Amino acid sequence: MVRTFVLCAALLWAAWAGATRLTHGFQAWTEEGARRIEVARAPVPAPGVAVQGPGVGARDLRGLLANGRDVSIVEFVYTHCETLCLAGGTVFQQMQATLQAAAKPAHVQLVSISFDPARDDRARLATYAKSMGADPRWWHFVRVPTPAATQTLLDAFRVVVVPDGRGDFQHNAALLVVDRQGRLLRIFDFAEQQLALDYAVHLAEGGAP
Repeated sequence: MVRTFVLCAALLWAAWAGATRLTHGFQAWTEEGARRIEVARAPVPAPGVAVQGPGVGARDLRGLLANGRDVSIVEFVYTHCETLCLAGGTVFQQMQATLQAAAKPAHVQLVSISFDPARDDRARLATYAKSMGADPRWWHFVRVPTPAATQTLLDAFRVVVVPDGRGDFQHNAALLVVDRQGRLLRIFDFAEQQLALDYAVHLAEGGAP
């Protein structure tokens, strides 16, 4: 009886310890939730992969994001998407309108990064940006030109992209806030767009992370 009790107690303790570790102290029950907690605890530097885009030219992503002036809100897209990416585009349109209407301009830029370099060349991104009403003073569209470098970026920011075999992708969608030093600090849901924008403006005004 005592031996059984001790064994059960040991199993329960092991299960509790494992669940605590996997859920970050029971704060996250999904992989996406865990990603957000880990990023908040340990900011992730943007990798120095090359990017190209209309009005951006050839440069590296770290230089685009760590420009010493702007806080960035980043989304990952592909222009043939007709679901999550369109929703993200609507969110960015609303953010852009808020930034444009502000009495005091905020040093916040919006960056849409394509993970479909085979189809999203500069011309395609320029057409897509125009269709979204993107103002290049606020909103940039770029791609990482090679699949290998694209995967390096996705891995760094733990963005999951899975081809569906029909030219589309399944992917997690979120708003990523990157500071002036090019570090990913926070991840927000699209439904938290005001929180994401408020946080970015807070950082741009010199507030603490």
